Amino acid sequence: MNSMTSRERYVNTLLFRKTDRVPLDPGKGRESTRRNWHAQGLPVEVDSDQDILQYAYREAGGKEELPGEGEGFPMVWQMIPEFEETVLERRERTQIVQDWKGNICEISNDFDPRYLRDPIDFVTRRWIKCPVESRADLIDMMRRYDARDPSRLPVDAHALARRLQKRSWPLRIAVSGPFWQLREWLGFENLCVLFHDDPEFLREMTVFWEQYVAQLLQTLFALVIPDEIHLSEDMAFKGFSMISPAMTREFFLPVYSHWGKIIMEAGCPIYAMDSDGFIGELIPIWSEGGILACDPVEVAAHNDIVDLRRRFGRKMAFLGGIDKRAIAKGGSVIEAEIARISPVIEAGGYIPGCDHGVPADVSWPDYVRFVQLLARETGWM
Repeated sequence: MNSMTSRERYVNTLLFRKTDRVPLDPGKGRESTRRNWHAQGLPVEVDSDQDILQYAYREAGGKEELPGEGEGFPMVWQMIPEFEETVLERRERTQIVQDWKGNICEISNDFDPRYLRDPIDFVTRRWIKCPVESRADLIDMMRRYDARDPSRLPVDAHALARRLQKRSWPLRIAVSGPFWQLREWLGFENLCVLFHDDPEFLREMTVFWEQYVAQLLQTLFALVIPDEIHLSEDMAFKGFSMISPAMTREFFLPVYSHWGKIIMEAGCPIYAMDSDGFIGELIPIWSEGGILACDPVEVAAHNDIVDLRRRFGRKMAFLGGIDKRAIAKGGSVIEAEIARISPVIEAGGYIPGCDHGVPADVSWPDYVRFVQLLARETGWM
């Protein structure tokens, strides 16, 4: 088979088509992880995700220049205007902050509000107050989500879209799913209570978000057709979903299906879902809504990529699925973990990698060994 572009390789893998090799995506380290790696042998000047992967691959014996990611299409799906990121109170060990989404929470003094915007590092927080507590709050919030606002598009949107038509890399667009977005507005406990106490208010918010995203999808697709629309949803605990499958089906399946129809009709090949926790109860519903792939398939939450493939066959592709605890243990443990998931790689529809961000207890030598084993399994060595 002739060598493929990284775009072709990514799409073909997740659609269970033939590929020259499987994308090499072992997972990325966050700030604390990289800090440890720099103390353990990774040169300090090697700090970007792509450069770290390339360096680890070369250290592992790889000879090629790995494909990187090219331009994206930076459309603004978040609120405009945002709330001010600010520190409201400083304590001995912690601080009370307001993040850009309007949440008031307590975090360690080791961090600042920027850490609540991007996944810079693994940050524990205590929620104090969320921005939507009433219908009046919702009306104010809705004003921040005007799908017609021209500032949501990049300044050079048309020129960028023309350049992207010739891309060799996969173009992926991330969108908040309805459970994720409502939780951002209400907080987890308040959202869960609404399913019982005020389902109509819940429906109002869900319908608004469904229509808002649908409008932006149509705007996006009029300019460029990405290779993937990726929903951020995080709606499961360790062992169970956060709400029942029946509630997911009743309140959110219509949203997934509506967006899925728009995505399919536009010709975007991959509709994907990101949720931490145990996803086994939710996959059938996601699949019914048109979703074709999901990640990160956390092993500690009792997800078993081998069992999920047995249960769902080619109805669902996966990304992730390698136990981060096994990577940290290294040696024969990580070798056994790679052997465990090897049949799923061989069967297709699977891009293996760490089942979340690579944590700080994964040493640099063990990460290099992990990259080596994964490169061999996916055809890069």
